[in-house]
Amino acid sequence: MQKFGINTVKFVLISILLMGFGPVSFAKNTIEGLRIWPSPNTTRLVFDLSDTPKYTYFTLQSPYRLVVDIENTPKTFDFSKVANESKLVKKVRYSKAKNSGSVRVVVELSKNVEKNIFALPPTSPYGDRLVIDLNDPTASVPKVVLDAQSSTDRDIIIVIDAGHGGEDPGSIGRGGSYEKNVTLGIAKRLESLIKKEKGLKAVMTRTGDYYISPNKRPQLARKHKADLLVSIHADAFTTPQPNGASVWVLSMKRANTELGRWMERTERHSELLGGAAEIIQDTANERYLAQALLDMSMDHSLTTSYDLSRDVISHLGKVTRLHKSKPQAASLAVLTSPDIPSVLVETGFISNPKEEKNLNWSAYRQKLAQSIFDGIKQHFKSSPPDSSLWAKWKSENRTHKVRSGESLSLLAQRYKVRVSSIKKANNLNTSVVRIGQVLTIPRN
Repeated sequence: MQKFGINTVKFVLISILLMGFGPVSFAKNTIEGLRIWPSPNTTRLVFDLSDTPKYTYFTLQSPYRLVVDIENTPKTFDFSKVANESKLVKKVRYSKAKNSGSVRVVVELSKNVEKNIFALPPTSPYGDRLVIDLNDPTASVPKVVLDAQSSTDRDIIIVIDAGHGGEDPGSIGRGGSYEKNVTLGIAKRLESLIKKEKGLKAVMTRTGDYYISPNKRPQLARKHKADLLVSIHADAFTTPQPNGASVWVLSMKRANTELGRWMERTERHSELLGGAAEIIQDTANERYLAQALLDMSMDHSLTTSYDLSRDVISHLGKVTRLHKSKPQAASLAVLTSPDIPSVLVETGFISNPKEEKNLNWSAYRQKLAQSIFDGIKQHFKSSPPDSSLWAKWKSENRTHKVRSGESLSLLAQRYKVRVSSIKKANNLNTSVVRIGQVLTIPRN
């Protein structure tokens, strides 16, 4: 007689039970965590899962709720421990599931919002995820309003974009540093410097740890009527050796591609054309005019971006090693605004242990922010946008070519201005001047 081991007997018994009582549901997935990323007008909820989710959802009103059913998942995670600072999400809780093998998650909402639900595959440092994006369509982005007095002396608007954010950490250093934290730290310091400078205005694309699509960042710059979009990032590579900063602009190949896309969308080229769109009809025989205007806008944007990036590089080189000493061109989504000069600053390699340490040092972040600010300031001092206060100042300023025996104090007496004013107008760090040097002499 053949003998069977205990494990074999167990297997046979389980098989008989399964055949006798029909299919048995086993939980194959697990909710391992929940992260809530609020921004001023949107909120992203990210459910971390052990496996690819199978889900369905529906909405309810009075009060507003989003109900999500996830198959083959037990009710084990405690949502009450999750930090929630969202203005759109009141609470996340469980409800009675539709069957014993699934879980029902209810997101209580403060108002009726737009919803987008999708699954994401594992991407380091995260595994499988179920993402819920909530958007408040009634929220308005603050607009720049020019009053009668500011029409000829408006502020130069600089939109500062801290790269990555929310569940998108960006590159991760060998010491565990997240690029999203480094970029926000430098961006806030740059914002502070710009706010202190008369005639400049700073706007942040994100002010906290939340996600914004790369394609939406230039849209925010346009809504604020930006004169410049500067995106802050930290580079990374597969080996720890590469180091140094660099500045990137949009490649011409990508620029031409984007221009074609803009032309295909009437509402977008209308935004670009502004007042001109009111007289240009979207007809075959008049589209050439829109094309010409957009070509000029793109050309101006790319030229300005390249010139400004050279100024930023010259100042970055004073505080850190340069990975690239000339502006680099690439196909980067955040730079794809045809009408707004845009640059992306890689402040260093977070994958390099020494630079990772520096990028986490507050004083070093301040130096980087100062160098970026100095480059921006140098550019707009020499090429201020039309109708800006700095353009008005430039038209009012005089120039003087230094002759033998002349000094800053002598010129200050002659033109009845302060030495400090002359130094500031010329970005001078010393009182020494050289023969033949051309100085800008401010009016006050």
